[in-house]
Amino acid sequence: MTYAETLAFLYDQLPMFQRVGMAGFKKGLGNTEALAAAMGHPERRFRAVHVAGTNGKGSSSNLLAAVLQAAGYKVGLYTSPHLREFTERIKINGQDLAPEYLVAWVERWRPLFGQVQPSFFEMCVALAYSYFAEQQVDIAVVEVGLGGRLDSTNIITPLVSLITNISYDHQNLLGDTLPEIAGEKAGIIKHQVPVVISQTQPEVAAVFEQKAASVQAPLLFADQHYQVQMLREPAPDADTQQLQISGAAELAGLELALAGDYQRLNVAGVLAVLDELRRQGFTIPEAAVRTGFREVHRLTGFRGRWTILSRRPLVVCDTGHNEAGIRFVVAQLARLPRRQLHMVLGAVNDKDVSKMLSLLPPEATYYFCQANIPRALPATELAAQAARAGLRGEVYGPVPAAVAAARAAAAPDDVVFIGGSTFVVAEMAELYSE
Repeated sequence: MTYAETLAFLYDQLPMFQRVGMAGFKKGLGNTEALAAAMGHPERRFRAVHVAGTNGKGSSSNLLAAVLQAAGYKVGLYTSPHLREFTERIKINGQDLAPEYLVAWVERWRPLFGQVQPSFFEMCVALAYSYFAEQQVDIAVVEVGLGGRLDSTNIITPLVSLITNISYDHQNLLGDTLPEIAGEKAGIIKHQVPVVISQTQPEVAAVFEQKAASVQAPLLFADQHYQVQMLREPAPDADTQQLQISGAAELAGLELALAGDYQRLNVAGVLAVLDELRRQGFTIPEAAVRTGFREVHRLTGFRGRWTILSRRPLVVCDTGHNEAGIRFVVAQLARLPRRQLHMVLGAVNDKDVSKMLSLLPPEATYYFCQANIPRALPATELAAQAARAGLRGEVYGPVPAAVAAARAAAAPDDVVFIGGSTFVVAEMAELYSE
């Protein structure tokens, strides 16, 4: 098969959750374990960090990978979903999976897929683990796709587990309460494997404590040991921030190349994981931490979180799409000096968007759109729901049309925000320019 034919096989024959929703979701680890067994258990042939959470797991995974790369290690990174190209999901030292490897791997294992009938995501995990094992990475940072307990990635036994923020998302799959959702995330906690919780959240802390105790896993709430403060208030259009770290680690003037106040919630967890890796024999000097935080985009190719696309007018995109993510985005927008706010907004059709809409600023002008995927909520339906929430705007359909209209209407001292869905942000060509 060609690369295009291989992608078509992955997408069309085996529907994936990120594109079509529930039809691509399968609960349980049986298929992934069957694939791994047939492939010689690649998941046992590399060391790993496993990262779960509702918000912050992508940023934390990329920061960990960047620091470990800066420390001189050969680092695998598995994240999802991708923004533009499938091969972005699987990287070694910031280099995307080679298309020819993907083609050869699918061709080799296609008879097995016929027997096991795995989902798209189960195939992706088996692919990543095979690649990391064959390439003999020193360590891999593996981001959970959905939940944790039954997520396909959860066949590994990592050196350390990291769980970031817990918020409402995918309630139809993970539960309707925060403790229920946290219980699914806590499913990555393994017997005697240290686990770091980035953020102490009183309503779910006991869930992690009980799970860790039941499997004798050392537990650390990172924000109780590492204090992260902004050194100085950044300019409104800054794409970096200066942090002061105190407590278990002392780092003055740490430059973080990820804007957005919410990123500070991730830093303590990342630092705690790095300290645990040091205890297990990894050499990670302070210089590597500083380089990784400052150059995460260059080192891993990370994109899409509070990314400034242009100035005058200020154009920002962010992939935050659940309640906690939207709250952070709205708070960030509220601090930007502006004359008028223009919001390019899209969503997916298998989520209750009413909560997101109720959090958005009613004074903004909205440009409703839909990403070019089957799972996208029609822009007309989004606009109708937005109107009921007191938000006013026009329907533009395709993302490029909505973005073009917002930019055309914006004055130099206005702000244009693009988001509501990862898949809306993925269509911004500026993200991929070097």
